[in-house]
Amino acid sequence: MQSQGRVTVETNTGGEATADRRLLIDGQLTFGERRFASVNPATTEIVGYAPDATVADAEAAVAAARRAFDETDWSTNVELRVRCLKQLHAALLEHREELRELTIAEVGATRMLTHGNQLDIPIGIVAYYADLLETYPLTEELPEIEFRGQRHRRWIDKEAAGVVAAIVAYNFPNQLALAKLAPALAAGCTVVLKGAPDTPLVTQALGELIAEHTDIPAGVVNVLSSTEVAVGQALTTHRDVDVVTFTGSTEVGRRIMAAASDGLKRVFLELGGKSAMVLLDDCDFGTSAMFAAFSICSHAGQGCALTSRVLVPREHHDDLVEKIAANMAHVSFGDPGDPKTYMGPLISERQRDKVDGMVQRAVAAGARLVTGGEKVDPGYFYRPTLLANVDPDSEIAQDEVFGPVLAVIPYTDDDDAVRIANNSIYGLSGGVFSADEDRALAVARRIRTGTMSINGGNYFGADAPFGGYKQSGIGRESGVAGLEEFMERKTYAAAVIA
Repeated sequence: MQSQGRVTVETNTGGEATADRRLLIDGQLTFGERRFASVNPATTEIVGYAPDATVADAEAAVAAARRAFDETDWSTNVELRVRCLKQLHAALLEHREELRELTIAEVGATRMLTHGNQLDIPIGIVAYYADLLETYPLTEELPEIEFRGQRHRRWIDKEAAGVVAAIVAYNFPNQLALAKLAPALAAGCTVVLKGAPDTPLVTQALGELIAEHTDIPAGVVNVLSSTEVAVGQALTTHRDVDVVTFTGSTEVGRRIMAAASDGLKRVFLELGGKSAMVLLDDCDFGTSAMFAAFSICSHAGQGCALTSRVLVPREHHDDLVEKIAANMAHVSFGDPGDPKTYMGPLISERQRDKVDGMVQRAVAAGARLVTGGEKVDPGYFYRPTLLANVDPDSEIAQDEVFGPVLAVIPYTDDDDAVRIANNSIYGLSGGVFSADEDRALAVARRIRTGTMSINGGNYFGADAPFGGYKQSGIGRESGVAGLEEFMERKTYAAAVIA
């Protein structure tokens, strides 16, 4: 038996009864030779077991995806793709409550979140791309031209990019998997999907639904779970993979981009964030303070787009800190299965130690701990934490925490707020609050991020492109832009014969 941090790996010697979920490789569900335990982060009890895929499994999955792309009509049969996506959507709806309970238990997502971005909204992504594919123009006509006395017709065909390696993070596994899988399938690609080792069961459940409830041909979708870093490395460097899409940390994203460069693969990355919420001096302090406090505690702060920095007018710093702290006191945390619970646990003891270490170093560096900064047992809970008078150049203001920790940074005027907001290697999201929407929008337009919220506006949706500037990533998920990430464009010209 081999320890892997949050999981335990063991040889799968007991046959099918020893594993709860199965790998999907070339249309076959298999338990593999090894398994590892997945732990409930709210209780530390074992939720179930996932198969621990090997590099050989990854190579078999890529080979299956390559064959399915090259030797079947999946990439050209739009009618089949629409039907299969609709079947997948129906299966997700039919098994939604089972997936809900599994997501609560394995991810630590609260029940209320599963009715939003953790499950119900992601299911809708599949329906969105099925509908989009029925109307999306796969051919675009260009104006005719005359060349050497002859007319030439020109057009563009939009084709599937090929075999996709899709690697997802643990924090929103349903959202991340379906936001990659649905547009890739709609585009006509074949896919090897690898779930996160901290939340493998949710992703493997998706593979089982595909195998048992859709007409998706063998090899078109392959789903792996593994504790081996080498498995992910094999997927991102394999010569038969055309596109790599990854959601996770910027550090890992850099390594994936470097590794994929040898084969000049298309790389699509959704990475970290250190988003700033700017409270302008004319905003409603009560509403904005509540929004700041509750936003950072959503899914215990484990969201790349969450606003973990709040920028406040220097003359109102203490007042706003007091208001934010008062709201944090009302954040209910505990059993994620309880409909009244707002915040669940962090994913692992490792992550909780990381968060606590960053908080303690921030205090040592001069930030004022207003509330929180404590581990809460049992489970991997961390009390909602507020830090005041934070130096904008300090670690806690620059590095992604991925926990319920909010850093309050004072600024002098609008220009200073924009400067501080842009003082980051990241550019994923942000927000501005003001009584004057035009003023808020003027500030928002100067901040270099892929998404922005004005006065609490919600941009999230299957039709809305999501992604970052700078080191928050490359490319966009969702919307038409998300479909086109998985397409190539081929330009044709034909001489018109009189």
